[in-house]
Amino acid sequence: MPFPKAIGRLAVMELLRPMSRRAAIKDMGKAGLAIVVFGAACTSEDPASTTVPSDSTTTTNGTSTTTTTGTSSTTAETTPPSTATTNWARVNLGFVSAHILYRNGAAAVVDTGLSGSESNIEAALGDIGLGWDAVSDVVVTHKHPDHAGSLPAIAALAAGASLYVGAGDAAAIGGVPGNQPIAVGDNDMVFDMEIIETPGHTPGHIAVLDPAAGILVAGDALNTRGGSLNSASADPDFTEDLSLADESVRKMAGLDFDIVLVGHGEPILEDGKDAVSELAASL
Repeated sequence: MPFPKAIGRLAVMELLRPMSRRAAIKDMGKAGLAIVVFGAACTSEDPASTTVPSDSTTTTNGTSTTTTTGTSSTTAETTPPSTATTNWARVNLGFVSAHILYRNGAAAVVDTGLSGSESNIEAALGDIGLGWDAVSDVVVTHKHPDHAGSLPAIAALAAGASLYVGAGDAAAIGGVPGNQPIAVGDNDMVFDMEIIETPGHTPGHIAVLDPAAGILVAGDALNTRGGSLNSASADPDFTEDLSLADESVRKMAGLDFDIVLVGHGEPILEDGKDAVSELAASL
């Protein structure tokens, strides 16, 4: 099949190479158009027509299983949902993660990955014995396309879910046909979890806290390397207001939690509050 004139062979090769976080965000305007045109030129069976890797890793607070969806093999650690507390699952999409918080047969998805990530999140739901009909809430921590990119697709798949975005990023994220996102901030509750305003990385960045389970989903307000917090509050290359981002770290240090789930990097599985407090004291 000839390559579309709009992109040519060189552009296609750029689409097929693994993308770094910087390339995915900074080239989104240019690559986004190319992806749309290229997708139209490929059959649904062509793996090159997807915008995210065909496989992803799901990690939860439990034991390991492996499932296969189509040509995609997904490794998961699963645990039966507890009726007493919230369980969590990390959907590792490569350079960014989405998270699923679930209990009593219901689930909330926090962040949606780049456009095209919905199949990976669907596989992760299957790994914990759930489907889109179990998703009651979808929260987007901020406006960047590696976190909000699959929101329209997930809104269509989880048709009964309510959508939530930070008030300061709501205009940038925009609407979803038939399901307008709800702007939220401090003191709002979603899925019996607290919304925490954590601006700095973006004006409307939010985190999600489950105080009963001791889980903080920090989005990009925190990031880790090797399971430890980086020395900066947020990546300075992609943060709009570093001073405000530092204040958000200090704010999170005043919360009660043990586990920290981040958009970029490995989760902190214990003593998360101590780690965030130590970072806050160093800023």
